[in-house]
Amino acid sequence: MNVQAKQPATGLAGLESRLADDLSLLELPPKEWVPATEYDGKRVYDAVVIGAGMCGLVAAASLKMLGIHNVVCLDRAPQGLEGPWVTFARMETLRSPKQLTGPALGLPSLTFRAWYVAQFGQDTWEALGKIPKEQWMDYLVWYRKVLDLPVRNCIAVTGMAPVNDDLIAIDATDFASGKDERLYARHVVLATGRDGLGRGYVPDFAHHVDRRFWAHSADDIDFAALKGKRVAVIGAGASAMDNAATALEAGAAGADMIIRRKEMPRINKFTGISSQGVVQGFAGLSDDWKWKFMDYVLGAQTPPPRDSTLRVSRHPNGRFFLATGVTGLREKGDGVIVETSRGDLEYDFVIFATGFRVDLDERPELHHFAPFIRFWQDTYAPAEGMENGELATSPYLGPDFEFLEKAPGSCPSLRLVHCFNYPASLSHGKLSGDIPAVSDGGRRLARGIARSLFVADRETHFANLVAYETPELLGDEWTDSAAMLDDLEKGAAE
Repeated sequence: MNVQAKQPATGLAGLESRLADDLSLLELPPKEWVPATEYDGKRVYDAVVIGAGMCGLVAAASLKMLGIHNVVCLDRAPQGLEGPWVTFARMETLRSPKQLTGPALGLPSLTFRAWYVAQFGQDTWEALGKIPKEQWMDYLVWYRKVLDLPVRNCIAVTGMAPVNDDLIAIDATDFASGKDERLYARHVVLATGRDGLGRGYVPDFAHHVDRRFWAHSADDIDFAALKGKRVAVIGAGASAMDNAATALEAGAAGADMIIRRKEMPRINKFTGISSQGVVQGFAGLSDDWKWKFMDYVLGAQTPPPRDSTLRVSRHPNGRFFLATGVTGLREKGDGVIVETSRGDLEYDFVIFATGFRVDLDERPELHHFAPFIRFWQDTYAPAEGMENGELATSPYLGPDFEFLEKAPGSCPSLRLVHCFNYPASLSHGKLSGDIPAVSDGGRRLARGIARSLFVADRETHFANLVAYETPELLGDEWTDSAAMLDDLEKGAAE
């Protein structure tokens, strides 16, 4: 009888089979080791991750790979819309080079490249330039599925407060059911993105103008309504270019880039020195050196991607106004006047691509903890000429991304809340907001939480050590020669 060998699966199914084999060979994920705990009749989560975008998924996966399984990610967005990739990120492709391993946690079969080649082939991969943002979102959806990560969508965290020094209560609203609920967690991870500790920043003068005339670049903008309109975009970064291009592609009569600098930045400084030295070593720098690195990078600014800039300039009605500072905004009839250093400019709509600012009043989940959080301005005074408001309001974090108290002893449970989002950059480097080193950030975070959980449960673990009585030797593996000799001597004496 001829028995044909089973053919290995191909395509995505084959990749998933290969990943399962890799995980099995590495004995991943390990068995659960954290003792189960309850409070108020409910199982306490070992960690609750707020946010299920890229950083939230990496955080959950990193914890799982250390045997911490009692975890859940909460995200207010529907499944497939987590993070910025298909919402307010309006670029056509990612900025990062396609070969970066990003969230793969050191597993070749978990990389975007493996996922892409499995479906479209090696030749197509070779021909690919940058990764289309929609495909990156599809990859993250697959990443969540193939690692079986626990995510609850359409649920918003509305508040957090300590139950005691070792436990946090989390209030949330489930949009699907409309019901409020309370969860309990031993650790909370804020994987909440660029605006994770605040909101999009716009100059104060904009708030005196009706919102129908302006938006922040991260807002949900109806670009179809801008058809035939005159649009101004304030800023020169990636989001500025992508919003201007989207407006032009939607049929805007024109989009003017209003840029304060005389020249646009051209060199991405941090990319130029990217290495495992920076990834692993930045957190070991003194405060002086951390500030020096980040102040220089922020001062140099990150240039917009070449493709995004060409996406604007290919339109004859896409214009660039350099060396043009914006000083005010006022309404005029059915439009607005943008007051600039070059004089008044008239538009129908303005998009502020002016970044994000820390503002804890905008974060209901941090309402209780906000007064106790230590920021860099509470600890560090920069040298004259190196003052930087954005850095000053960055959280001053511990080695595991945990918040620290402004006054020691004022809020002991604050150490249980971990800031795994973009504002962590001054303390840890760019490990919790961008693609390149997010796996390193996730592993650093997870190791810290694992250490904290083990130390907290030390009495239980010691009791388990004492109680463990499974023998490796049964007693029949050897003969006691000394006893035999004693018997012989005893016999001789008799």
